[in-house]
Amino acid sequence: MKRTAGVLLAISSLPSPYGIGCFSKEAYHFVDWLKEAGQTYWQILPLGPTSYGDSPYQSFSTFAGNPYFIDLDTLVELGLLTDDDCKSIDFGGDEEKIDYQKIYNGRSVLLRKAFERADKFINQDFYRFIEKQQAWIYDYSLFMALKDFFGGVSWVEWPDEIRNREEEALKQYTEKLAKDIEFYQFMQYLFFDQWDKLRIYANKKGIQIIGDIPIYVALDSADVWANPELFQLDENHLPVAVAGCPPDSFSEDGQLWGNPLYDWDYHRKNGYSWWMERLAHCFEIYNIVRIDHFRGFDQYYSIPYGDETAVNGHWENGPGIALFDKMKEVLGEKNVIAEDLGFVTDSVRKLVKDSGFPGMKILEFAFDGMDSNALEYYPHRYMENCVAYTGTHDNATLIGWWNQLSDEIKANIRDYLCDWYTPDEEIHYPLIGLIMRSNASMSIVPMQDYIGLDNSARMNVPSTLGGNWAWRLKPEYLNDTLQSRMYKMADCTNRMEG
Repeated sequence: MKRTAGVLLAISSLPSPYGIGCFSKEAYHFVDWLKEAGQTYWQILPLGPTSYGDSPYQSFSTFAGNPYFIDLDTLVELGLLTDDDCKSIDFGGDEEKIDYQKIYNGRSVLLRKAFERADKFINQDFYRFIEKQQAWIYDYSLFMALKDFFGGVSWVEWPDEIRNREEEALKQYTEKLAKDIEFYQFMQYLFFDQWDKLRIYANKKGIQIIGDIPIYVALDSADVWANPELFQLDENHLPVAVAGCPPDSFSEDGQLWGNPLYDWDYHRKNGYSWWMERLAHCFEIYNIVRIDHFRGFDQYYSIPYGDETAVNGHWENGPGIALFDKMKEVLGEKNVIAEDLGFVTDSVRKLVKDSGFPGMKILEFAFDGMDSNALEYYPHRYMENCVAYTGTHDNATLIGWWNQLSDEIKANIRDYLCDWYTPDEEIHYPLIGLIMRSNASMSIVPMQDYIGLDNSARMNVPSTLGGNWAWRLKPEYLNDTLQSRMYKMADCTNRMEG
């Protein structure tokens, strides 16, 4: 296996004059910067349209793209917007934090305005795109138009006839909301046109894109509304049980995610056809797919719907290797990263091994003694077929993590590093060096860790609502000094492609 290196940075975290990162010139500059820094991979977070809480792991659709990422300057160049249009919107004044409320209000106005001027773009290219995406785009665009019509409430609160997708109701609302439906379709046309161009540019520069697919979909999504048979729902289309994680040393109540669980018997009888469509879509838009919560395919945690904590949940068997055997049969050999973190059992280890996919190792898990599997996260124990991370979007930044450790644990880590002299504010460099020197074929480091930022730059604190997913990269962070240091680290550890 080739030894390679990459970074983790959400699209939303890119610099931008419009309050949130997008497929703009700054994204292309970041690709160029990564190439010059000796990197091979750019890992991003899920690209779906976000709902309440702004989490990319709770999306209105597992197939659709987030309109927040559409580059407004490109729309100006196309004549769909003007500079004055863009300047008239308040996107927030903090270049390091996203103000989602302002983004939601401002972007909606501009994108509607762009659509009103889009007559010449509703052409054969647009219709070809709709035809290609027909497996999901009709349901998604109708779903979003209905959400707007009903004041944004969850589909489970819609009138029974449309909640249950009665044929006559579908026909009536499709006719009534035709223009709004076309608006949402056009947003997807713009999104995927811009994303495809950025992805192709990155690939030509030698940068591969690692995408991220959540195992579950949100209850309030087009996926569940349009395909209730895929999930464990009752006769009223409400969940029988929902997803989460059991209590552990990090959380005495466990984690209550609230996503509906799959009816795996139905999927099995149906040849996993929905999953094949979902995965095929991901492999079209990413070079590598990281599958979140991989252990849920072995066993998943089932919590009674309506419970306020995860305490009363229990484990159920998932589809196991059968799903991935089907994937290889239908789609061929694909590049997948298995997120096998959390409470890892022998059966989970066997599933990862049988799949052949590389699992994940998190440096921060090795030293604090909180994880029962801590030993396997020590870098000298990493196998070649794994991806080594300092941390992920759900972890503290390296500096934030270090600052929270006891003096005893810090001393133990310095002994492991054989480094008793590096000041605390620069300790991220020798820590990154640990995973870069490990046997892992791939290493991925969040940009916050390369920069050496504290927890004010943390992306997410699991099981909390508000203040997450908001960090942004200031342009001055992408300087020549950091780029040179990253290049040297990749070069010295033989992690430069070619």
